[in-house]
Amino acid sequence: MLAIILDEHGGPEVLRLETVADPTPGPGQVVLDVHACALNRLDIWVRGGLPNLRLSYPHVLGSDIAGIVRRVGPGVDESLIGREVVANPGVSCGRCEACLSGWDNLCPHYRILGENTTGGYAEQICVPVANLVDKPARLSMVEAAAFPLTFLTAWQMLVTLAQVQPGETVLIHAAGSGVGSAGLQIAKHSGARVIALASTDAKLAKAEALGADAIVRTSDEDWPKQVRALPGVGRRGVDVVFEHVGKATWKHSIKLCRRGGRVVTCGASSGWDADTDLRQVFFRQIQILGSTMGSKASLFRIAALIEAGAMSPVVDRVFPLAEAAAAHRYLDRREQFGKVVLEVRPSADA
Repeated sequence: MLAIILDEHGGPEVLRLETVADPTPGPGQVVLDVHACALNRLDIWVRGGLPNLRLSYPHVLGSDIAGIVRRVGPGVDESLIGREVVANPGVSCGRCEACLSGWDNLCPHYRILGENTTGGYAEQICVPVANLVDKPARLSMVEAAAFPLTFLTAWQMLVTLAQVQPGETVLIHAAGSGVGSAGLQIAKHSGARVIALASTDAKLAKAEALGADAIVRTSDEDWPKQVRALPGVGRRGVDVVFEHVGKATWKHSIKLCRRGGRVVTCGASSGWDADTDLRQVFFRQIQILGSTMGSKASLFRIAALIEAGAMSPVVDRVFPLAEAAAAHRYLDRREQFGKVVLEVRPSADA
């Protein structure tokens, strides 16, 4: 099969289209014909190298996969063959206390497809049958590849951890990103008022069209003051801050959060070494919630809501598999609103 591989860390130029061996399913596994695979900023970080990350080369990136079950391994129901599915990006042991309590993303052996195990920049991939979720029928393969990781991450942040309530105000950082556009929709579905932050007017217009109640441009130096000036914010602040930018915005996120409010974070794209004034945390009794991915169970609920039309993945641009390096360059420019997707098998061949 064809796959985009890397055998060293570096820039987009290290991504190469090569022929590699077809995967063989083991017990409890299936092989998918990959039709589309969305990019995440995680792909760029893995390509460039992460501390303590050890890869088996050649490595295949890609966490967000939509495709069709082609083969099944021993013990797997053969009626799955031919089914259109998305792959849950989180792989866990399925046997430990965390897995059996519904917190499989806390499993000591937790891995993410494309990060520390083989991903979906390829014509086929082998995944556990437990990771399959039926593709929402109303979505194309490209659209379906655009929701698993980001919606799963945003769901755990807002629904599972922050427990957003109707009428609360949620501040969404980088609303034009994949996780930001997912978080915006999930917050609105939860009945919250959403303030969307983005760096350009074009992104803010799209956030508003997606349902944001208020918009603020973060390329303005006084953007925190603009947030304060919005009706219902003022000195009180917002109920929930949806953080994934990190160092560049962290101090403002803490200060903009109301007394007893929640700051929930899943990443640090601008840097991890942010300063925290602990007085702001304990005097104002702010909860800081760390979040990575989400449970396998949550993706079934998300897929059902997407199928019902309550939320939709946002696709910004599609590249063919062979142009993965160009897709990485585009994503790294941060010009997109929503997801960038690699189309592995053109829809006419589906």
